[in-house]
Amino acid sequence: MKMSLKSAITLLAVAAPSFAFASAWEIDSSHSSAQFAVKHMMVSNVRGTFSNVKGNVNLDDKDITKSTIEATLDAKTINTNEPKRDEHLRSADFFDVEKFPTITFKSTKVAKAGKDKLNVTGDLTMHGVTKPVVLAVEGPTAETKDAWGNVRRGAVATTKIKRSDFGLTWNKALEAGGVAVGDEVTITLDLETTKKAEASAPAATDKK
Repeated sequence: MKMSLKSAITLLAVAAPSFAFASAWEIDSSHSSAQFAVKHMMVSNVRGTFSNVKGNVNLDDKDITKSTIEATLDAKTINTNEPKRDEHLRSADFFDVEKFPTITFKSTKVAKAGKDKLNVTGDLTMHGVTKPVVLAVEGPTAETKDAWGNVRRGAVATTKIKRSDFGLTWNKALEAGGVAVGDEVTITLDLETTKKAEASAPAATDKK
């Protein structure tokens, strides 16, 4: 049985995959940041940040579990408000930023975790080591327009890792017991994204 061109087009439209409902977003580096906290001397937390957060989000509001995210942090931008400590953290004892200048995350799975909450599983690559982690995400927020007409959405993601899993093992033993730097690190990502302009369909050409 032959199918007309009109019927074929209609069938393809109905069978189109859900990514047709997805929208592309870019992480706004100037309004996004990555923070971390790690125990110091077994008594208090040292907090720091990475700036220059970049990446892209493919957001599917029809089926949020089909969304994806990729993000990159500039390891050289680490800042704990103590210059000498920051230089040590950039050295081969810790992040070795000359050899491993970036920290990346690439999602592999998105699952709902309650109202406006998601669990985003993905591969975290740091210090040349890749390990799976799960980000607990609040958001994304509803769309809003800024004064220049850009459409924006935001989200907050948190996770905990062991730095030793990524080869960051430098430490010093304390006389009273314990170590100078804790192994568990809490990471928080504050992300603001801007919607990318939709690509226009190519113009049809007449064939004679």
